[in-house]
Amino acid sequence: MPRLAAILVVLPLLLLSLSAVVGTAASLPRGGFGFEATLRHVDADAGYTNAQLLARAVARSRARAATLQSLATLAPGDAITAARILVRASDGEYLMDMGIGTPPRYYSAILDTGSDLIWTQCAPCLLCVDQPTPYFDPAQSATYRALGCASPICNALYYPLCFQNVCVYQYFYGDSASTAGVLANETFTFGTNTTRVAVPSISFGCGNLNAGSLANGSGMVGFGRGSLSLVSQLGSPRFSYCLTSFLSPVPSRLYFGVYATLNSTNASTSGPVRSTPFVVNPALPTMYFLNMTGISVGGYRLPIDPAVFAINDEDGTGGTIIDSGTTITYLAEPAYDAVRAAFVSQIRLPLLNVTEESVLDTCFKWPPPPRQSLTLPEVVLHFDGADMELPLQNYMLVEPVSGGLCLAMATSDDGTIIGSFQHQNFHVLYDLENSLLSFVPKPCNLI
Repeated sequence: MPRLAAILVVLPLLLLSLSAVVGTAASLPRGGFGFEATLRHVDADAGYTNAQLLARAVARSRARAATLQSLATLAPGDAITAARILVRASDGEYLMDMGIGTPPRYYSAILDTGSDLIWTQCAPCLLCVDQPTPYFDPAQSATYRALGCASPICNALYYPLCFQNVCVYQYFYGDSASTAGVLANETFTFGTNTTRVAVPSISFGCGNLNAGSLANGSGMVGFGRGSLSLVSQLGSPRFSYCLTSFLSPVPSRLYFGVYATLNSTNASTSGPVRSTPFVVNPALPTMYFLNMTGISVGGYRLPIDPAVFAINDEDGTGGTIIDSGTTITYLAEPAYDAVRAAFVSQIRLPLLNVTEESVLDTCFKWPPPPRQSLTLPEVVLHFDGADMELPLQNYMLVEPVSGGLCLAMATSDDGTIIGSFQHQNFHVLYDLENSLLSFVPKPCNLI
C-alpha cells in the first residue's frame, strides 16, 4: 500500500480513539505584548565538525529550495494537494523553546517562516517519530480544549476534516513527512525568564499520527502570514531575529511584539536601518516575498533584468523569498550566472573543479600564493527602497573538504531564496502591520 494511502486508512482509527472537549478560540489584545526568546541551531551541541556542519546545512538548503520552488506549480483542486504545506519539516535551521499546557511542559520546535501551523506530537501516539522530549499528553493539562468543526480557525485549515464535531487536521510536507491529529486550543508559554508570558487559547495541532523527521525538535511553529501562524494568533504582527553563524556555538535571538524593534539591543548600530516592502504572491500568500531589483559585485551593477527576480503573474512562480529555514542563497539562474561571471573576472585565483553533485560550484583555490595580495569584491543585494550590503563572511566561506574559497550561493531553476547565511549578523524585523521588512547590521553574538 502506498504510504499516503496508509495514512488515510489509519486516520479513521485515530479519530475513533480520540475523546475531546470542544473549545473556541479567543482573540488577544493588540499592542503592549511581547517576549524575547533564544533560538538554537538544529545541529548545535551535536559534536559535528565544521565540515559536517557545512555539509548538513547545504544538504538541507538544497532540499528545502527544491521544495519551495515547486510550490506554485501544484495543480489546484486536488484535496490532498490543497492540504500540503510543502516545506521541509526536517530541514528547518533554528529551534525555539516553548511551554505547552497547564502546568507547562517545555518543547523545542522548528521555527519556520515558510509555514503557518503550530504542532507537536501528542499521546496517545499511534505513529510518532523520534523527538528529544516526551510526547505532549493532553490528559495532563488543565487547559487543553479540542476545537469544534464550526470554529473559524478550523476553517482556516487547507483541508479541514470533521469527526463527531471535533476538528481534525492533516498536513503533508514536501519531504514525505506528515502530521495528523486534533486541532486544539491550549495555553502556551513563551520567552526567557525576564520576559516569560503565558498566552491562553493558542490553536495548535496535537499530532497522534506523524511521520518523517523533526531534526532534534519536538514539532514545528509556523511564523508565516496565514491565520494559523503564531504571528497571526498572538495579535502582535511584528517579530525580529538576529542570527549568529550556523558554525558558531552562540545561540541566536528572537524578539516578538513590543520587543521587536531594531533598537531593542545595547549593541551599537553599524549602519542605517533599511526597509523594503513585502510583496504578496496570491499563489503563496503565507511566504515572505520581496521586490528584489538587482545585484552589485565589486561596485558594478550587474546587467540582470529585474524581471528575473519578479513573480510570474500568470502562475505565481518565480519571485524572491526571504527564508530563515534555508541556509545559503539560491539565485534564479540568469542572476546566478551573472554573479558567477563577475566573481571569476574579479578574483584572480584559479577555479577549483567541482563535482556535478556539488551545490557550491563557484570555488577558488585557497589560500592564495605567498606574497600575492587579494581583494575580494563587495556584494550588494538591491531591493525596492533598500540595499543590503553583505559583509565578506556573509557570502564567502572556506569549504572544509576541498579547502576552496566558495561563494555561498547556488543556482535555482525557479525563483530566488535569500537564505539565513546572507542575513546572519543582521537584525531583521518583520513588520506585518506596515508590510515592511527592515534590517540593520548587528553583532548577533553580543546581544
